Amino acid sequence: MDHLKIYSDPEILAKSVSQQLMEWIAKSPATNFHLAISGGSTPNLLFQELAERYADSDLWQKTHFWWVDERMVESGDPESNYGTAQRLLFSRISIPERNIHPIHGALEPSREAAYYSAEIAGSVPMKNGWPRFDLVLLGMGEDGHTASIFPGSLALLKAEHICEVAIHPATRQLRITLTGEVINRAATVCFLVTGHAKAERLREIRSEDEKGRSLPAFGIRPASGELYWFADQGAANLLHGPLL
Repeated sequence: MDHLKIYSDPEILAKSVSQQLMEWIAKSPATNFHLAISGGSTPNLLFQELAERYADSDLWQKTHFWWVDERMVESGDPESNYGTAQRLLFSRISIPERNIHPIHGALEPSREAAYYSAEIAGSVPMKNGWPRFDLVLLGMGEDGHTASIFPGSLALLKAEHICEVAIHPATRQLRITLTGEVINRAATVCFLVTGHAKAERLREIRSEDEKGRSLPAFGIRPASGELYWFADQGAANLLHGPLL
């Protein structure tokens, strides 16, 4: 089922998603809950909300954090998704270090892609030969990209490996990304989308017009059917839906 939830601003969105996330973790009957996270301004608000409201939650003992994508930079670099999550979230909550599974951005990209693929395959429950994350949290760029799958690299939606090396089309920066096949096999997938600059792309994807179908984010169609779009009023100003 495709769910659309629209919030008046990013802060209220982050608060709502943080509560929803903790409910999903609490309701999971599994010993471990495997969550793949993205970087960006909206996830950063979510991290801060989780740290402020749930720092001492027992649920962190069962939650394993993985990364949807990562820039190939040192963990101390301001562009490191892991470094940001460490500063805003992990350093402020009671979570075992073994539950945090970063992509090592300082390593050679192709080797790290293979290493991270193997680590996921050895830790996340497998189904039909693919890992099945409990939840994948995604963002969407102004060009319709998601994870590090850009408009010029749509083949990554159907790539045969768990992780691949991606290249940012403008900066040529190397990244590691989960492929579309992995994301689409998650039990639940959530997009967090904020800002007026993304409104047209979100409209194109949700209306399934020709332009929308060519965007990477359109290719995220989880087999489970559990797809959530959490958007603020700016990103959703070309859509129809109740304001939460």
